[in-house]
Amino acid sequence: MARATKLATKPALATFASDLAAPRGQELALGELDEHVGYFARRFQVWIFQDLLKALASADIRISHYSVLVIIKANPGLAQSEIADAVGIEPARLVRILDELERRGWIERMRSASDRRSHALFLTTDGQKAFERIKRLARQHEDTVIAKVGAAKYKSLLKILKEIGNGFKADA
Repeated sequence: MARATKLATKPALATFASDLAAPRGQELALGELDEHVGYFARRFQVWIFQDLLKALASADIRISHYSVLVIIKANPGLAQSEIADAVGIEPARLVRILDELERRGWIERMRSASDRRSHALFLTTDGQKAFERIKRLARQHEDTVIAKVGAAKYKSLLKILKEIGNGFKADA
């Protein structure tokens, strides 16, 4: 008899659970997540990264490598430690990225004239050419973002994120 009771209970629980489930096709309730900036920031960040990875795929470059190239291009002669700070990468990870960029012939490290323990970083001629191609791919990605969110929201979002990002720099 105990066995029959167990079998009879399982379908009743399954029926009860299905009665409580939201109907298919209805928007999923987010509960407390609906009030968390971090949840939506993360969802947007995941979409941004996936799209940018797809855009950069033809150049066979990662987002972190692209970011480092951008900083070197904008600041020729910058020290490795300053690049690590600007991009938010651990120094040991930055060394691996720089090794890869150097192996590709895109950057060169030169001893700093003011501090022989430090290296100044520069794009090579091949690095400049590669950067221009990669920059076009990244621009296509940004155009996709603008098309998705609209030009006005894009400008507002960029302004807000810059303000927030600068605030974090000040707190560090």
